Amino acid sequence: MKILNLYAGLGGNRKLWGNEHDITAVEINPNIAKIYQNLYPNDTVIIDNAHEYLRQHFREFDFIWSSPPCQTHGSFRQNICVRFRGTEPVYPDMKLYQEILFLKANAECKWVVENVSPYYKPLIEPNIKLQRHLFWSNFEISSHIFETDKIRTAQIADLEKMYGFNLKDYKLKNKRQILRNCVKPELGKYILDIISKAKGEAND
Repeated sequence: MKILNLYAGLGGNRKLWGNEHDITAVEINPNIAKIYQNLYPNDTVIIDNAHEYLRQHFREFDFIWSSPPCQTHGSFRQNICVRFRGTEPVYPDMKLYQEILFLKANAECKWVVENVSPYYKPLIEPNIKLQRHLFWSNFEISSHIFETDKIRTAQIADLEKMYGFNLKDYKLKNKRQILRNCVKPELGKYILDIISKAKGEAND
């Protein structure tokens, strides 16, 4: 299967996908992209704007996973950082909804857009919530119970253990936040398994 992994980060969602797929990962931060490439040497890693890459290349893939930046949508930033810590409020990043609408209207492949639960009522109703994540997709995702992560209090060592990464040899600014941005590997595998199963049944 030809897969596009947008806003790839460290590849938490991709960690359990194996090496049998043709995976293209797009990450704008070259330092993070370098770590991703070290972790997944068989993947094609592109340092680029994922939002624009999606618009130009969406027809080339069998499955698209997009995880647009979530910080401006998250309840923690708005309810804790802004309200109680005096952090400057910001506009929500509308690339999230642009991509959902764009994929709904144009994509013929399977796709999923992932983000955190926002501090407001989602402008487009998600298909499902799994763990702390909302998912919009053009295929059915069944409910599943995953172990709850204590993501807000977890420190770097806890997060490395949680996601199965060892970043001690890498110098990264805001390493804790980069780890917090990861999707749990088991959750990423769960989504891909649904698609793989459906494709297998379609080919029978």
